[in-house]
Amino acid sequence: MKKFYITTPIYYVNAEPHIGSSYTTIVGDIFARFKRMMGYDVFYLTGTDEHGQKIAQAAREKGVEPQQLCDELAQKFKELWRELEITNDYFIRTTDENHMKTVQYFVAKMMENGDVYKGTYEGWYCVPCETYWNEDELEHTEDGKHVCPSCKREVQLIKEENYFFRLSKYNDALLKHFRENPDFVEPDFRRNEMLKILESGLKDLSITRTTLKWGIPMPDDPEHVIYVWVDALINYVSAIGYPDDMESFNKWWPADVHLIGKEINRFHSLIWPAMLMSVGLPLPKKIFAHGWLTVNGQKISKSLGNAIDPREYVKKYGNDVVRYYLVRDIMFGKDGDFSEENLIKRLNSDLANDYGNLLHRTLAMIVKHFDSQIPGIGELEEIDKNLVENYEKTKRMYIELMDKYRITEALDVLWQFIGDLNKYFDETKPWVLAKEGNKERLGTILSLVTESIFKVATLVSCVMPNSSKEIYSRLSVSEAFSEKLLEGWNILKGNEVIHGEPLFKKIEKTQKEPEKVQQPQKQGEKTMEKQEKVAGQVGSENVVSVEELIDIDYFKKVDLRVAKVLAAEKVEKSEKLVKLQIDLGELGTRQIVAGIAQFYKPEELVGKLIVVVANLKPAKLMGIESRGMLLAAKKNDKLTLLTVSSEIEPGAKIS
Repeated sequence: MKKFYITTPIYYVNAEPHIGSSYTTIVGDIFARFKRMMGYDVFYLTGTDEHGQKIAQAAREKGVEPQQLCDELAQKFKELWRELEITNDYFIRTTDENHMKTVQYFVAKMMENGDVYKGTYEGWYCVPCETYWNEDELEHTEDGKHVCPSCKREVQLIKEENYFFRLSKYNDALLKHFRENPDFVEPDFRRNEMLKILESGLKDLSITRTTLKWGIPMPDDPEHVIYVWVDALINYVSAIGYPDDMESFNKWWPADVHLIGKEINRFHSLIWPAMLMSVGLPLPKKIFAHGWLTVNGQKISKSLGNAIDPREYVKKYGNDVVRYYLVRDIMFGKDGDFSEENLIKRLNSDLANDYGNLLHRTLAMIVKHFDSQIPGIGELEEIDKNLVENYEKTKRMYIELMDKYRITEALDVLWQFIGDLNKYFDETKPWVLAKEGNKERLGTILSLVTESIFKVATLVSCVMPNSSKEIYSRLSVSEAFSEKLLEGWNILKGNEVIHGEPLFKKIEKTQKEPEKVQQPQKQGEKTMEKQEKVAGQVGSENVVSVEELIDIDYFKKVDLRVAKVLAAEKVEKSEKLVKLQIDLGELGTRQIVAGIAQFYKPEELVGKLIVVVANLKPAKLMGIESRGMLLAAKKNDKLTLLTVSSEIEPGAKIS
């Protein structure tokens, strides 16, 4: 059986867990569940980091022993992961006896290989980040204080006898590995950051402290305590048996992916691989450094009081909704903002309207017209064959994207198919067939939609396991989620359906909002015409009058970016709309829909560098999601796109 070993960072226990620490763990759980569904033997590791100065300091402030603080907070992490239904296979604590023995063994082996020596360290140390910094890496306040470039807090000048790791010795080997394995660190802009450090040259690393006692003693020199980061990184091998159970270790190592936050990229992408090289162990296959999660635009911190407990949202909206929102609305790999308002929008639009409502009306018709038994799929017409072909393409793209850890894009692809499935339902008009008494054709359509929803539920089970289980239950399927259920059709024929409450309940707005023009429920000719008209209003159609002057702060809210057009195609059954795939650099790839087909051929657009509004709320045009808006100028009957010089990189911010 294929194996898959995935890890999260181990979390500091100087404070309680919050939505930020939960984010990586939820993402790790999604990938672990996906790989299990695809037939892999999975080991998913998470845990807590319990040594170091800031743990000792936090314990002192609470008036308890460090071990007591660690025990209390590690338990809170474990309880939270249980409540969030995280399927980790092991929870490691760095105060575990086996781990501490492994750390001493690992460091002793580094010493045996001549990679550790004694010297005097004089330099700057950040307690909150547990990080050593060189003078030239520090930032400075107006009053001349030295501050950490990561957390912006004041650093301490330290001078003490230390042991050092010959990190510089592995500079060339690491550089070679990075160049030969371009996917070793992702996203690519995080890899480039590490390459720049390597190209400027690594310096040896202090790996012990003598002024601190809360940590693992150095082998044969207990006056020295091993640097917390050296201790923490070794958890990835101690958790799977190194060095006592080499059968287990050899089964799982090397790790397939270390999921981390971008602020600890240097430790994982440079120091950890060098340590592994020192003891002769293979390097992990991939380090994926994702962005920071903010809350309503602010960085999560205790002082701001926004270190929210994810259980609040799970209780309010359900675990599946929170999980879906975190990976659909926030581009995985980039910085993202957790907004309750946006969560509600995703719940109402994607989950309640697009996904849940389709299931609800399909099962209602099976109950009414087929006595609750799923009919079989009969002879396929061209529209049916197109749906089946669309599913096969969607499945292939979804799996490929998930295998590449591009989870947000994978869900974009899947929800595009759900949009097409709703369109198929509306265009085949099963309610008309029911009135006409054409049960054979009606049965084929309802079966195809039901089996398509079943396949979607299987694919998305890693993200929303509870709703997928509920769909399985309503379709009388008792099997576990597996890759084999993604193949073939007519597999539900004869199953009894259980029609119940809507799968997702919409959240009604409590505040009165300006009245909006109601869209027709079915996407007929008038809806298409209206959407095309709106999409065509790019540029000078909406002119701000003198009375509507805006200030600079208002203008700053608009995120204008340079984008490169990767692909373009006309939208079927539309004279005006073009669907474009664009590259926004660090913001990733996106899809936008624009009403420019009368002015540009799709092939003319590919390769152009255009200007787009990157922070526009997603909208749907003819059932196709558009994430952004291009800028163009229009005069009389002529429209011209705003383009920029070829020297500008995609993603560049316009100000």
